[in-house]
Amino acid sequence: MNLVERQQRFLEAAQKHFGTSKAVRPRELFGVSNSAKIVEGGIQLGVVNLDNVKDDVEALIFGCVMRFPPEDEVYFAVLVRGDRANLVKRLADMKRLGSGIKTADTADEFELAESPTDDGGSVIKYKADNNNVAIYIARDGKLWLRNKGFWSSLDFDHSSVTPAIEPDQVVVALYPPTASARRSLLAREFTGWLGSLVGSQKVHELPVWADTATLSSDMRRMPASIPVAEIEAAVKALGGHYPHGEVRRFHAALNFLPHKHFVILSGLSGTGKTQLALKYARAVHGVASNTADDPLIFECPVRPEWTDPTGLTGYFDVLTNRYVVPTFLEAVLVATAHRESPVFVILDEMNLARVEYYLSDVLACMETRGGLQLHSNSVPLEGTTGASIRAELPLPTNLFIIGTINVDETTNPVSDKVLDRASLIEMSTVDVPGFLDSLVGREPELKEARATSETKLIEIHGLMQQYGLGFGYRLIEEFVRYHSFDATHLKSTTAEVTDQLLVQKVLVKLRGAERQRTLLTRLDKACEGLPRAQAFVRKLLADLDDFGSFQAMR
Repeated sequence: MNLVERQQRFLEAAQKHFGTSKAVRPRELFGVSNSAKIVEGGIQLGVVNLDNVKDDVEALIFGCVMRFPPEDEVYFAVLVRGDRANLVKRLADMKRLGSGIKTADTADEFELAESPTDDGGSVIKYKADNNNVAIYIARDGKLWLRNKGFWSSLDFDHSSVTPAIEPDQVVVALYPPTASARRSLLAREFTGWLGSLVGSQKVHELPVWADTATLSSDMRRMPASIPVAEIEAAVKALGGHYPHGEVRRFHAALNFLPHKHFVILSGLSGTGKTQLALKYARAVHGVASNTADDPLIFECPVRPEWTDPTGLTGYFDVLTNRYVVPTFLEAVLVATAHRESPVFVILDEMNLARVEYYLSDVLACMETRGGLQLHSNSVPLEGTTGASIRAELPLPTNLFIIGTINVDETTNPVSDKVLDRASLIEMSTVDVPGFLDSLVGREPELKEARATSETKLIEIHGLMQQYGLGFGYRLIEEFVRYHSFDATHLKSTTAEVTDQLLVQKVLVKLRGAERQRTLLTRLDKACEGLPRAQAFVRKLLADLDDFGSFQAMR
C-alpha cells in the first residue's frame, strides 16, 4: 500500500467515524512538505487551499501525518463541525483581506494587516496571491490560521488573530500496523500529547489497516507442530543454556492440553526462568534475535499491590471514558484477533502478590472455559489501545500463559488452587562449567576472564548449593564480565577482583542459623587469601555465636 492509498484509506475511515457525508477532505495536507510539525506551544497541522472550502459544507476534516523513526507514521484528522460557520467566515475574511478588498466588517483588520510586524509576532498577515492557509493547534486546544509565512512559535498573545476555531474530535491511526496495536514510544507519547492539547476525551484511535501482513509464516504455527529438537536448537542459538532437559519439559507442559497452556517456572533467582519463556517463544515464532521485535510476546511484571484482577484484565476509567487495557488483556485481544498464531504472555515474578487474588478470574476461565467478565455495559467500550472491548471475552486457546516465581522472603506462597491448574517446573539446578562453556562459545573475548574466575566460582557455588543458597546463571555471567571489565580498564589483580565480587555479589545471599555453621566454616577456609570476603564470613560467624542466627543483608 503506497502513501496515497494509505491517505485515502485513513480519510475514508475518519469520515465514517465522524459520520460526515459532504465534508471537505483536502488531500493537500498530506505530503512531505505539508506534514504535521511540532512548534513551540503546539503543532502545525499543514496547509489547506482556501479555494477548496465551500460555504455549504456540513463539516471540515483536516487530515495530516506525523512521522517517527524508524518507520512509524501517525495519521490524524481534526473534525470541525460545531464551529464550522466560524471557520468558513474566517477563511472568507482572509480571502477578502488577501485580495485587498475592504468591507465594512474587515476595514480595521485590513489596516492592521498592512502594519509592519515580525513573522513570529502576534499580528496575522495576508498576501493577495496566496490562497494557502497554515492551520495550527495551540495549547488552548483551539485552531489558529495564518496565510503568509509560518509561525515558529504559538506562545504569544492571540487576541489580535481571533476568532479561534473549536475542534470537535480528533481521530488517530498508526502505520504500519502491528499485531499488538503497539506504538513506538515516540508515537505513543505523541498521541497522548495531542490529547493534552485538545482534551483526551476528543481523541480516538481508529483500526484502519489490517495487520496480518506483519506476521511471518513462522508466527502462524502452533508449538505442538514444531519438532522439539528444532526448538531446542533455536533456544541454544539464542544463548539459552538448559542442559537438564528444561526445554523439553517446558514444551510438553505447555502443549499437552489443547485448550489450556499454563506453566509456572520456579527456582533460584537468575537461573534463566524468564529467559527460557522468552527464548522459547522466539524459537516458536522463528525469530533469530533476542532484540528483534516480536509482536506476539507480552511481558507482564506482577506488582506487589495487586489484590484484584484489574491489574490483568483492566477497568473502565470514568475520567477518560475509556476502558484501560493492561498488558495481559492486550495479549488476550491479540490472541483473539490472531487465532492461528501462538501468543505468549509472561507473568514475571508472579508471587510478589497473592496469585489467587489477582489471577482469580483467569483461573476460573481456565476451569469453566467461560469468558472474562470485563464490564457490564451491553455496548462495547473503547479501549485505551484503540480496540473495542466487549463485556465478556473468552480466553482463546492460542494464548500461552507462563509464570515465573522465586521462593524467598519477598514472595508469597502459591496455593494449591493455582498449582492444580498449572504445570510447575523447578529450575534450581545450576551447571556452572557448562554455562561458562556456552558463554565463552558465544563471546570468545571472555575466555581469559572465565579462566581467572571459574575455579573459585565452582568452589563457592558447590558449598552454598548444598544448603539451598546457591546462585544462578545471571550472577555467574556478571561475575565473569566484571573480571573482563576490570582487566581492560582497572588492571587490578585477579585475587582483588574475586575478593570484591564475592562480597558484592555472592556472600550477601547468606542467611541461616546453627544448621548453616558448617557452611560458614567451610566458606571461611575457601576465602583464605581474600581478606574482604574472609572478614565478611567471620562477621556472620560472630553473629551466629551471639544471636543464634545470621543474615548478610540486615
